[in-house]
Amino acid sequence: MQIRRCRFEVDEGFVMTGDERSSPSVLSGKEYAVWLADIKARLRQAQLKAAVSVNTALLEFYWQLGSEIVEKQQSAKWGSSFLARLSRDLMKEFPEMKGFSETNLRFIRRWYQFYGDDVSNSVTACDRIEPGVLSAAAGDQKVAQAVPLLTQIPWGHNRVIISKCSSVDEALFYVRKTIENNWSRNILTHQIESGLYGRDGKAISNFSLTLPAPQSDLAQQIIKDPYTFDFLSLSPEYTERELEKGLIKHITQFLLELGSGFAYVGKQRVLTVGERDFFLDLLFYHTRLHCYVVIELKTGDFEPEYAGKLNFYLKAVDMQLKTEQDDPTVGILLCKNHDALVVEYALSDIRKPIGVSEYELVHSLPDDLKDSFPTVEQIEEELRRLEE
Repeated sequence: MQIRRCRFEVDEGFVMTGDERSSPSVLSGKEYAVWLADIKARLRQAQLKAAVSVNTALLEFYWQLGSEIVEKQQSAKWGSSFLARLSRDLMKEFPEMKGFSETNLRFIRRWYQFYGDDVSNSVTACDRIEPGVLSAAAGDQKVAQAVPLLTQIPWGHNRVIISKCSSVDEALFYVRKTIENNWSRNILTHQIESGLYGRDGKAISNFSLTLPAPQSDLAQQIIKDPYTFDFLSLSPEYTERELEKGLIKHITQFLLELGSGFAYVGKQRVLTVGERDFFLDLLFYHTRLHCYVVIELKTGDFEPEYAGKLNFYLKAVDMQLKTEQDDPTVGILLCKNHDALVVEYALSDIRKPIGVSEYELVHSLPDDLKDSFPTVEQIEEELRRLEE
């Protein structure tokens, strides 16, 4: 038997044998690289679809299992002790699966019970519900209609939501936000603990008067009140410039707090009007609104003149930066406090779209509670004692 030796050479990012090198039918390095990149992209999409499909099928099974556990406990009066036996039997039969611990079985039952028969009241047409995904065994048809929404997020996310939310409306709000923004479990937890449900879309604005209906609704949804900047550590007498620098230093956390769609453009952007220069605190572009967003920072209470100045900035951006493809520029005024009626009066005759929100920095404990919590040194000492 003759062994043919091949010489390998590197050409423009990939490896070819000597025979391939001399063959006129072989793709060039650039063509191969493009084709390979396309294959990789399609494979990743296939993997993602497979993972989503597996997640959906598993959660549909969990939902049906939760329904059956509840039914068995009610009709057969088995109580909750049988979950330990069910856990042992399932783990014995399916040792490679990790979802059948007694704790997780309790979460499956709790997940099913949490949403209940009224879950459909919180489901809207925008949730893209696909009827017929589950069989009648899944329980009440109204409940079954919501399951395709719940099964679009991982099980760990579902556990976090039912552990931290007090109502179905709040829970489904975070389910939708997770789907929309592709949140990790840590980010989801942060958003729940920061009270996003109570802050989202709550800012006072004039959007309904200054923007067409579809854009005004979306603009209102992207603004919170208050914003939580708990990632900042500023002195009690911080200035607007210090606040601005802190937000830019922690731009990742800042963008997370702003929400999806915000792209950072720059700070202290210079706009020349006439013979004067004006400086925008922060400039963003919103990819869903398709417009520039000017954010102005104030360390004190809202004053009516702030709205007039921001209105001027928006006009300048529309004249100098906005293109024909962009929608009208939106302004967000962040201040430490505001009087709602004063804000409504100030915005009533403003022609540019402006929203006004408060912001919160790190919350400190009241002095009378500080002594109730252990110090870092005390915690470290306790940990050392336990390790001994």
